[in-house]
Amino acid sequence: MKKYLAEMTGTMVLVLMGCGSAVFAGSVADTVGAGVGTLGVALAFGLSVVAMAYTIGGISGCHINPAITLGMTLSGRMPVKEALMYMLFQVIGAFIGSAILFALVSTGAHEGPTMTGSNSFGEGEALQAFIAEAVFTFIFVLVVLGATDEKHGAGNMAGLAIGLTLVLIHIVCIPITGTSVNPARSIAPAVFEGGQALSQLWLFIVAPFLGAALSALVWKALAKDK
Repeated sequence: MKKYLAEMTGTMVLVLMGCGSAVFAGSVADTVGAGVGTLGVALAFGLSVVAMAYTIGGISGCHINPAITLGMTLSGRMPVKEALMYMLFQVIGAFIGSAILFALVSTGAHEGPTMTGSNSFGEGEALQAFIAEAVFTFIFVLVVLGATDEKHGAGNMAGLAIGLTLVLIHIVCIPITGTSVNPARSIAPAVFEGGQALSQLWLFIVAPFLGAALSALVWKALAKDK
């Protein structure tokens, strides 16, 4: 149970800090730290992963992302039953983080593009968004699989490598979809946001899972002769 609670807590922190940066860090001129832009939001997501990796990594491995959990399962590192429980608690954690953001927005001012940092894409841009989410999730999960490999991974530096990769991905992908590469991170904000975010949610589940599955296949091919 500790593993599942750790995943819930870690995902809550990721959503609260990452999505919170998109909601609150943007626009009020007299707010300290306002206007952080794409780089600031990217850092918020990446640093959240780094912080949680060194907090709960020793307990659950700090997936805090159903796509990573799927990649771990398909690469043979995790049983299906445990993976499903990980995903469930990741989504629960995301809902807790989104609920906190919703409460903060509802009780004060904000001038961000969304209330909870939901993902979206423009009209006629579904294919672009799908390709971006699949490809960037593929890259992200591949880095996770490589960095956490027992024999050839990055050891204690894995959390930093993974977090910095997420920063890089956000820098490129934020203008396209707001960057998901994480179904849990998209599900909860979309439910709270409703409307377009909810109608487009399917893409932010299917594309990351596809990217994660491809990364597992590629990593198994790369690592099989080691």
